[in-house]
Amino acid sequence: MSEQNVALWRSFAQQARAGELYLDDEAAARQVIAACKQRLDDLDRLRIIATRCENVSGFGDFDMADVLADKFLKQATGTDNSIDSIITKDIEVVKDMRDIMAISIARLKNQDYTNSATITAIIDSVGEPQ
Repeated sequence: MSEQNVALWRSFAQQARAGELYLDDEAAARQVIAACKQRLDDLDRLRIIATRCENVSGFGDFDMADVLADKFLKQATGTDNSIDSIITKDIEVVKDMRDIMAISIARLKNQDYTNSATITAIIDSVGEPQ
């Protein structure tokens, strides 16, 4: 996920909170929330698996082995393009998508969507995808 995509969805979420953007279909919004919940669960599992990549060893006792180990470690963590950073960015975008849908439902039901408890209740009320 690029920084541009993260910023774009953050902007959409801000627009939704300001009442400028919403989905005018509660059923569709509920389906998106359910899909977001599933995606967040998947990304959490992936993040746990990705932490295994932070242990880089077994290349031998020579200089080139250290360079190779460092390259693999940078793919796992510590840079903007490492797997842990990409997973974190994806989680941010999915949470923004989910919040936009919850705000849309609150707005369609004439609820106060500036209250985070309302948004959380809507998200929690959506069951698993069918």
